[in-house]
Amino acid sequence: MTGRVYLDGNATMPLRHEARGAMIAAMDVVGNPSSVHAEGRAAKALVERARAQVAAAFGAEGADVVFVSGATEAAALACADRGLFGADLEHDAVRAWIDPVLGVDGSGRVSVAEPERSAVQLANSETGVVQELPTGVAVVDATQAFGKLPVAFNWLGCEMALISAHKIGGPKGIGALVMRRGTDLAPRIKGGGQEMGRRSGTENLLGIAGFGAAAEAAMRDLEAGVWDRVEKLRNILDSSIEAQAKETIFVGKDARRLPNTTCLATPGWKGETQVMQMDLAGFAISAGSACSSGKVKASAVLTAMGFDKDTAKSAIRVSLGPWTTEEDVRRFAETWLTKWKSHRARAA
Repeated sequence: MTGRVYLDGNATMPLRHEARGAMIAAMDVVGNPSSVHAEGRAAKALVERARAQVAAAFGAEGADVVFVSGATEAAALACADRGLFGADLEHDAVRAWIDPVLGVDGSGRVSVAEPERSAVQLANSETGVVQELPTGVAVVDATQAFGKLPVAFNWLGCEMALISAHKIGGPKGIGALVMRRGTDLAPRIKGGGQEMGRRSGTENLLGIAGFGAAAEAAMRDLEAGVWDRVEKLRNILDSSIEAQAKETIFVGKDARRLPNTTCLATPGWKGETQVMQMDLAGFAISAGSACSSGKVKASAVLTAMGFDKDTAKSAIRVSLGPWTTEEDVRRFAETWLTKWKSHRARAA
């Protein structure tokens, strides 16, 4: 073993050096962005520069980018008390505010009958399945797709979209709600009227600066084909395991997936056990979204797709990133297959 291998990029990506540099520089900006003196204007300029960086990276020119504490707060701001429809495979932050009545097929695709009354994710964090969304969806959760896929807010034709910095190599604790300009939205946090009156409270200057820098760097990676290379590594991982573990199910394999994501379900072998065994072997993976991976229960995403609870409890997620090497995925596949053979021998 030559050190640990991080394969949980969908939970959070390592902090980009561009984001770190922007945050360190922002530490020396003393002013409050709401103050009118020179120091305040300097802070405000940093916020607006980051807002422009995020808007450009997300293809949201002409839209409002509202900085919030993360995609969870963005979901509450966008979805609360609106009576929106959704599916059971939405992230818990969205499911908390919707009526989960939309149908899901075995490949993880959602049927959206009334877009203007629906909240739908663009890509699933556990399976990587990418939705083909109709125009006019009320709220799109683009948290996992942003930075990994060519996607633009202005292409989606939605009313609002959720994004998060730490999913693209920015800092944790900062995200954005992107809104079609002119959208009427009541604030949930009231006070000084910051963020165009949508979200009061002194802006998180360090987080916002890091978010902007990360967004700009993420788009450079996408345009340079970095995620095409990651997809090739993901396919090597899939084929290496599939060649031997015939009973293992590759969830969403027949659908379009994020280029970095593999969800494996091996009935009878609990996902949490696999995560612990691989952790001890030096690999960081998960048994679902990071927000729920510590809870011993069947994946709501997989049960929504029609899998039985035993299969849903046996799933793991492996999510690569630009830092992943071919050696990493081959070592992972070899180690996982060794653990799988031991499990199979004990179960025989």
